Amino acid sequence: MDKQIQISGLSVLLLRIALSGIFIIAGFSHLIHPEGVTQRIQNANYSSFATFFGNPHFLGILSGYVLLIFGTAFLLGVFTRWSAIMLFLTLIPITITIQMGNGLTHGPLWKNIALFGGLLFFILNNPKSFSLYNK
Repeated sequence: MDKQIQISGLSVLLLRIALSGIFIIAGFSHLIHPEGVTQRIQNANYSSFATFFGNPHFLGILSGYVLLIFGTAFLLGVFTRWSAIMLFLTLIPITITIQMGNGLTHGPLWKNIALFGGLLFFILNNPKSFSLYNK
C-alpha cells in the first residue's frame, strides 16, 4: 500500500533542528573534553565492546568529529539522509557501550532510542523541505 501522507515542511524543519542540536553539542563535548569521554568509555559496563574497535581516546575524538560534522550537515539539510545515516551508525556503539549497561530503566538509553526513531524518519523519507542541498 503506497498511501501518501501530507506533512508540513515547517514541522520537518523543526524536527531536524531539534534532533541536530544534541549531536552538535555532543560533538563539541567529545572534542573539548576527550579525557572525559575516554574515562566514560573505560568505566562503562560494556567498555570491551568499544575497545574491540580501537583506543577509547581515539574513538572519542573520532566520534566527536563525526557528531559535529554530520550534526551540522543534518541541521542545514545538506545530504540529510546520508547525515542521518552517519549519525545513526555512530549512535549505535555509543548506545551499546555507554547506555545499555545501565539497565532498561535508565533514561539516557530511551533518549537514544528516541533519537534513533527521529533519525529513521529522515533515513526512510529523505524529506527535502527547508534543505540547503539534498539529493
